Amino acid sequence: MTLLEPPQSEHGRPFWDATREERLLVPHDASTGEPFWYPREFAPGTLHGEVEWREASGEGTVYAVSVQHKPGPGREPADGPYAVALIDLPEGVRIMSNVVGCEPHEVTVGMAVRVSWHELSDGRKLPMFQPAPEGSA
Repeated sequence: MTLLEPPQSEHGRPFWDATREERLLVPHDASTGEPFWYPREFAPGTLHGEVEWREASGEGTVYAVSVQHKPGPGREPADGPYAVALIDLPEGVRIMSNVVGCEPHEVTVGMAVRVSWHELSDGRKLPMFQPAPEGSA
């Protein structure tokens, strides 16, 4: 699978550095403890400048899914259809990612998923999700 690799900003560096070790971090407002997504300089609710990073379990639930039949940015036609999903993490954020490890049309709302990792050219890893083993949710 080929992908367009995401840029790395200074504000997202803790997130990307953790992916090298296959750890999923979620940013939190240091003053309120509230999680937010996506990594950025300020917590969106308070515009507070102190961001605290906490490790997530890597588990989630599919909130919504769309199967893409045309190649997306950086993808090759041979890669075939792929599932883009909104994933609810128990830590209180919803993130967009791909669900891999099954046929795209098998991904359903409410499906339990677990993070998996796609290695990028610079050693970072892109978090994706795959169906969770039965009984693990």
